[in-house]
Amino acid sequence: MSTHPTPPPAAPAPAPASELRAAPTDLGGILRQIGPGLIIAAAIVGSGELIVTPKLGASAGFTLLWFIILGCVLKVFIQVELGRVTLSKGLSTLETMNLVPGPRVVVSWLLWLWAVMFAATVFQIAGMVGAVASVLAIAGLNVSVKVLAVGIGLGTAIVLILGRYKLIESASTWMVVAFTACTMVAVVALQFTPYAVTAANLAEGFSFNLPPSFTVAFAAFGIIGVGASELIYYPYWCLEKGYARHVGRPDGTPAWDERARGWMRVLRTDAWVSCAVYTSATLAFYILGAAILHAKKLDVTNADMIPTLAHMYQETFGAWSLPLFLIGAVAVLYSTIFVATASNARLLTDALVVFKVRTFASDAERQRTVRWLCAIVPAAWTLLYVIWGSPVTLVFVGAVAQGMMIPFLALAALWLHYTHTEPALRTGLVWRICLWVSAASMSAVGLYQVVTTFK
Repeated sequence: MSTHPTPPPAAPAPAPASELRAAPTDLGGILRQIGPGLIIAAAIVGSGELIVTPKLGASAGFTLLWFIILGCVLKVFIQVELGRVTLSKGLSTLETMNLVPGPRVVVSWLLWLWAVMFAATVFQIAGMVGAVASVLAIAGLNVSVKVLAVGIGLGTAIVLILGRYKLIESASTWMVVAFTACTMVAVVALQFTPYAVTAANLAEGFSFNLPPSFTVAFAAFGIIGVGASELIYYPYWCLEKGYARHVGRPDGTPAWDERARGWMRVLRTDAWVSCAVYTSATLAFYILGAAILHAKKLDVTNADMIPTLAHMYQETFGAWSLPLFLIGAVAVLYSTIFVATASNARLLTDALVVFKVRTFASDAERQRTVRWLCAIVPAAWTLLYVIWGSPVTLVFVGAVAQGMMIPFLALAALWLHYTHTEPALRTGLVWRICLWVSAASMSAVGLYQVVTTFK
């Protein structure tokens, strides 16, 4: 076992001149170039928002409202740092993580830690498959839940094998918009019911207290906002969008510096727009859980997950809204399944190279492997659900694993910031302070969980 880092991956081949492009400078042009963050938002507005966040609100009431906002906003700084390395050097997330110094067995210790987390997140996706199948069964499909789960897996594989980036970006965006809009309306409607949010509720929400049992809160921190998986996914979608190709390989010229700074503005805008989307959605789900489920003393469990969550809509819109909730639940959960499958296929393809299992002679060969994995990945999580069941438990396994991975990603982002930031992309003092606060907060949450677990 070596304790020295391996040499950095070979620099990406120079982009063709036709790919080099200056970034737009006007707001409209910048907004037309965003996309990776919206794909990630589709993954985020899923099990965390629909299952874990309302469960947290049901158990803690409004106490952790501040914690939810902090959990969404702080991680963006880590997301942008990982994207910065990808944009300037053309490296994937796993290649970037492999630069982190420390013990190595073929690859960096951080990648082995990621491998453990990745295995756990398969449980999380399996839980969402079960949740979608349960929703479809409640909606009236007269088929067993396990058969429905197999159909979901098969359908996802077919769609992703046939589609590429544009399909995934468009489908993800519309699935998020559909249910987020419904949930925002539900929060407004809540104010005309006995469960209306009061000033006292908001004061409690910003009292900065923590509950005695932190397990659910920790799981929520790991999965709300940009979770560990999404932090790792994000640079892959930045690569597919073309940010790094438009910037080109660092060559020390003023032209490269200008392109890099321009596309970095686009990337930051992309990250913050997606943050606004998923933070709004997360707050809406949390408020519904805290106002309705907590007041009714309901908990989100494996046995009655969907009927319990449906109370959030039925108490605001009325009994007629159950079909609306079921349609929205399918959209929001399936968006995560869809994006996670597409992302994991790319991630595993990259892992084969980084872990030195195989190499690809051409991009076409790599894309064939991605398509194969778009079939294998859904088969894995479908089989896991069919064997295990218990969707809430499965989701929490992945959520806790992501929560434990986040501090290490935060520390890695700090190290990358100080050792691998190109001169043209160096940041100011305010950004560095926010980055340190983000990393420290994530590390503190991880340490808190370890201490409370052992106690």
